[in-house]
Amino acid sequence: METENKKILLVEDDPNFGTVLKDYLLMNDFDVTHAKNGMEGFEKFKKDNYDLCILDVMMPYKDGFTLAKEIREKNEEVPIIFLTAKAMKEDVLRGYKVGADDYLNKPFDSEVLLMKIRAIMQRKGQDSIADSKEFEFQIGNFHLNSKLRFLSVGDKEPIKLSPKENELLRLLALHLNDLMPRELALTKIWRDDNYFTSRSMDVYIAKLRKYLKEDDNVEIVNIHGEGFRLLVRDQVDY
Repeated sequence: METENKKILLVEDDPNFGTVLKDYLLMNDFDVTHAKNGMEGFEKFKKDNYDLCILDVMMPYKDGFTLAKEIREKNEEVPIIFLTAKAMKEDVLRGYKVGADDYLNKPFDSEVLLMKIRAIMQRKGQDSIADSKEFEFQIGNFHLNSKLRFLSVGDKEPIKLSPKENELLRLLALHLNDLMPRELALTKIWRDDNYFTSRSMDVYIAKLRKYLKEDDNVEIVNIHGEGFRLLVRDQVDY
């Protein structure tokens, strides 16, 4: 995924480790601001918009937990990753309670941190798409009005979709000709990602496929192990 211009606030009191980590993230196309303690970190956070925060837990003047709590009061959405030299269960639980998205124990592999950052940012990006206010979609010859839950084609009587059919088709339409991750639909619509909700979603996918048979150019494609793709063939760039 694109990382260029994604802004990261790194709050780390060890100057050598902080510099090395900042340089590594810069090499991977992130825009990084380094603060050397919690107080400085919060001042920098208030003055700019960040896509992600990396906070050391043990810092002078203000620890990472306190800083995270203050950040959460200003912004409930920005992802937070904690770095700690302590692997105590209590600290990990405390971190998640104040709103951490992930946790890494020092020393750690820089590539693991990079993988976690990219995964979190991708997930946040998918969430923002799913939370879009858009409710009218043209899907080949079909028109979906997700506010009224009507799926219409030509002069035929519109199909009144069930709430879950409607939400699922809307999510597919928001990702038109692109992958809609399975876990995104399960967490957004079914509020859980397990075997039973997954099978339930497959049933709804089968129902939507029946509705969409009216247009040969429209198809819901299964991307094995990843999710589904609502394909409109005359709108795809191969």
